[in-house]
Amino acid sequence: MLPVSESTSSTRSRVGGAVVRKAKLPDAVNIFELVNSLSGDGTLLRRSYAEICENVRDFSVAESESGVFLGCGALHLYGPHLAEVRSIVVKPEAKGQGAGGRLLRALLEEAEDQSVTSVCLFTRIPDFFFHFGFRVVDRTVLPDKIYKDCQTCPRLYACDEVAMARGPIPRVAVLGPSKFDQPELVKLQAGSIAPHPQK
Repeated sequence: MLPVSESTSSTRSRVGGAVVRKAKLPDAVNIFELVNSLSGDGTLLRRSYAEICENVRDFSVAESESGVFLGCGALHLYGPHLAEVRSIVVKPEAKGQGAGGRLLRALLEEAEDQSVTSVCLFTRIPDFFFHFGFRVVDRTVLPDKIYKDCQTCPRLYACDEVAMARGPIPRVAVLGPSKFDQPELVKLQAGSIAPHPQK
């Protein structure tokens, strides 16, 4: 289990007048607009509105006490061995108010509630995440992430993001095959499937 600070005890905690809660389908428009406002310079990968709607249950949102949308973040579950923090961003006018940290704490609490042992992310601002127990890792130790997103990313061979993880490096992977040959990360049970009898 991932250790989570006492400040993560409520998913509706207030920080600087902000409230963090699980996203609902009507939040998809705000999430779509905010995430894609940062896709032009490559800060975040562009997401289609359909993709946001399909994955809205992965998201948490921060909003003001009056219900104004301030930011969002998502937790993608690969399995009990790994989850990924994705698309964590706050509106420019909400920066410095603690909404980003509160979103991240809520996502880490969610990972703990799901009994996930390791959380990863890719970022250009690693200093922010060091404060939450993340460390820099080699991206090849995260084959699930590589297979899901990296192999189809236009910046695959020119990526300037830092891979980070919190918790033990997973020794298993659930996605594949991968262009990155690391079969030792996938546990296979040799001989567990009986051959079909010949007639």
